[in-house]
Amino acid sequence: MKQQAPGRRTSVVVTLLFVALSAAMFALAPQAQESDAPTAGLPDSADSTTVARLQETLPSSDVAPAIVVVSRPGASLEAGDRAAVGDLADVLGRFTVGGGELKPVFSDDGDVALLAVPLTASKGSDRVADIRAAVADGLPQDLSAQVTGGPAFTADLEDVFAGADVRLLVSTALVVAILLLVTYRSPWLWLVPLVVVAVGDRVAALAVATATQVFDYSVDGSTTGITSVLVFGAGTNYALLLIARYREELRRHADRFAAMRAAWRQAAPAILASSGTVTLALLTLSFADTPSNRALGWSAAIGIVVAVLFGLVALPAAMVLFGRGLFWPFVPRLGQDDPTRTGLWSRVGASVVRRPASFAAGSLALLILLGAGAAGLQVGLTQNERFRETPESVIGQEALAKAFPAGFAEPTVVLVEPADADAVSVRVKGVEGVSSIAAGPASDDWAELDVVLDSDRGSDRAAATIDRLRAELGDAALVGGPDAQDLDAAAAASHDRLLIIPAVLLIVLAILLVLLRSIVAAAVLVLTVVATYLTAMGAGWFVFTHWFDFPALDLPVPLFAFIFLVALGVDYNIFLATRAREESAHQPIAGAMTTALAVTGGVITSAGVVLAAVFAVLGVLPLVTLTQIGVIVGIGVLLDTLVVRSVLVPALATLIGERFWWPRHPGRAEEDAPVSRS
Repeated sequence: MKQQAPGRRTSVVVTLLFVALSAAMFALAPQAQESDAPTAGLPDSADSTTVARLQETLPSSDVAPAIVVVSRPGASLEAGDRAAVGDLADVLGRFTVGGGELKPVFSDDGDVALLAVPLTASKGSDRVADIRAAVADGLPQDLSAQVTGGPAFTADLEDVFAGADVRLLVSTALVVAILLLVTYRSPWLWLVPLVVVAVGDRVAALAVATATQVFDYSVDGSTTGITSVLVFGAGTNYALLLIARYREELRRHADRFAAMRAAWRQAAPAILASSGTVTLALLTLSFADTPSNRALGWSAAIGIVVAVLFGLVALPAAMVLFGRGLFWPFVPRLGQDDPTRTGLWSRVGASVVRRPASFAAGSLALLILLGAGAAGLQVGLTQNERFRETPESVIGQEALAKAFPAGFAEPTVVLVEPADADAVSVRVKGVEGVSSIAAGPASDDWAELDVVLDSDRGSDRAAATIDRLRAELGDAALVGGPDAQDLDAAAAASHDRLLIIPAVLLIVLAILLVLLRSIVAAAVLVLTVVATYLTAMGAGWFVFTHWFDFPALDLPVPLFAFIFLVALGVDYNIFLATRAREESAHQPIAGAMTTALAVTGGVITSAGVVLAAVFAVLGVLPLVTLTQIGVIVGIGVLLDTLVVRSVLVPALATLIGERFWWPRHPGRAEEDAPVSRS
């Protein structure tokens, strides 16, 4: 007891310190600086970003219309319907900025009427619900009506994330709780890591909120949701690894505090290397062109730092407070044999190293087969395609596009100097793909021209028309608006992938080189996680096209999936390879891999299943982007856990032999020590 007293006091102090720190964060942290601006996904230097910024300086810049689209399903509007639309215009007049009179506009075929209700741009979304209620009350029931336009899209997006934090937190915590309960088969052990990780997640959210205020950047619901999932997934992974090593050391030490110290010394380097890899990979997003990518990189990196802090400091202190009984009914006893040494993963490892060529060929064939699903992969969704559940604003937009010229509701914006407006208008009219042009608001410095294209938003023809407009006008004008924003966002996404993917690979390779001190091992592990990513993209695309009917991946999905899969996927290779290197000091590579797989297989598989399930929870939010990230990362983590780390890596290492550790074999640390051949 005398030996345990200092350790107990330290554990109590550390636990209380983290409780106090968490309470202070809850009490003092500010609200996050949030933004759903469409330019968040655009590079700062893009013409469309400049146009959006300059539009704010024009007269009526704080006015955005909510568009009411009225139709009679399957028929044209009758005289009585037109009168009802006129009456509705009188009713909706009270919502307009300045109380101006509204005039209905009817399509050429008489099928659709629209009312543009000018609202204050900054607060227009707050009035959408009232407008929809007024429309429902003011029209006959046999008419169909939707409210769309910029304010309506913003309102629908806000509805998507209304209560999202709570839903995501509850769903994630429930999934983690169930999987921890199944993993530990203990009525209370699972509570300790779950509570530590959950508190860490909330502290991370508050730390991100503080960072947005201090460093002046904005986040949205997608950023906070992904950050929360990362904290839960990574934090649970670190907890599983540490607890597994602690349980192993409890069979060697009578003193649980000594066992935790030994477990911490063994697990901390791998956990720090893993978390460092993820953090640095996320921070490469600082070099992204798009503000939303940079915001995710900074926020998620903060989340990982908090997760590892709670995992390596708060969790060990909390675990040792409760003694061995915390593991009941499977309590590890001093001198007890380690069941993992002869368990399932030991047998798997022995089978793999006996026939490494067969297992390597089989696993590679499986990866190639699944990766073949990437044939025909498309990247780039329109605004209307980003919702899994179609909101009213999208339905209205689609109805509008069928009845009026394709670009009528979302015109392209051309900004010119007022003196050049007439000459530029003539040049714009001559560009192929332009349907019409109208003068917009103007100031002393800029005049706006609203250009209607003859092609649908987000189509290849629309993108080609934007290119022709920019080529024709050159430096004489700035071209912005929705289609120009889509084009600039695609260019920025391509730039970010070409810059950040190689940077992430170099970071991962450098960390593996430092950790393993082996060029061959580092290269093999990097290539396997890249193979996992390519396979997951192929399998994910197959799922999206055959089950979800998604037309394409959203622009940020390939980059985010790469960062998460490579940075998180290499975790499991780090856990396996560091243990194999430890064992290789005493036995050849085949035996080292067998032992490493035996003792890490269970915990890494559990961690992988938890991480895959946690990412799948992103599907509770009805955004295609988050669903795609969740599915691809979930598939990739399972492949990495069950195929790459447990079969392919041991098989390749065995085929390569002791050269796997070149140029510095672990056994050389012991001068002339004989290598066991058992």
